[in-house]
Amino acid sequence: MITDWNPVLRDQFDEPYWAELQSFVADERRQYAVYPPHEEVFAALHLTPYADTRVVILGQDPYHGPSQAHGLCFSVRHGVRIPPSLANVHTELHDDLGIAPPDHGNLEAWARRGVLLLNTTLTVRAGQAASHQGRGWEVFTDRVIRAVNERSERVVFILWGSAARKKGTLVDVSRHAIVASAHPSPLSARNGFFGSRPFSRTNQLLAEAGLGPIDWSLDR
Repeated sequence: MITDWNPVLRDQFDEPYWAELQSFVADERRQYAVYPPHEEVFAALHLTPYADTRVVILGQDPYHGPSQAHGLCFSVRHGVRIPPSLANVHTELHDDLGIAPPDHGNLEAWARRGVLLLNTTLTVRAGQAASHQGRGWEVFTDRVIRAVNERSERVVFILWGSAARKKGTLVDVSRHAIVASAHPSPLSARNGFFGSRPFSRTNQLLAEAGLGPIDWSLDR
């Protein structure tokens, strides 16, 4: 991981859990299809440097369908069908800021503007949601969250759904800010995600700290 995250996270690579986790994932890849591809597991950290992180959006598992996951939570590559949760994110983006829904599901533009799109588990077995949970990824991604929390400049944490909201305990809200709501999944979006205005609320919280807004547009 050759980014400015390396010195921040380097101590994790000597921890016993890390070797066990990497051995587990390697063994899974020998037996099954595992997503995302090996070279994209840390895409979120490569696209959003530590020094540039201004917002964190937390997901849980990578997508477990073919060609979907590419290392950024909620995002899929160009040409891949937009998953239902992401379609609901697009709808809320339009209702909140008037940004027309794009014809793709790629969120790399956000990542390059300082939005860390972090899943709490970074790999998954094809077709089996939650199959890599509890194997050590959460220890690592909790460290990522704590590292962002250590920054002196305000960062906004967008927490959608109960699993993400539990990570709010890692955030010092005297310095940073949390925008929380229901998950954008079709099962819960109408119970608190739609109408939550996460994008404008985030920009308002950044402005209150004297920081510029995020450009939430996604090229069509």
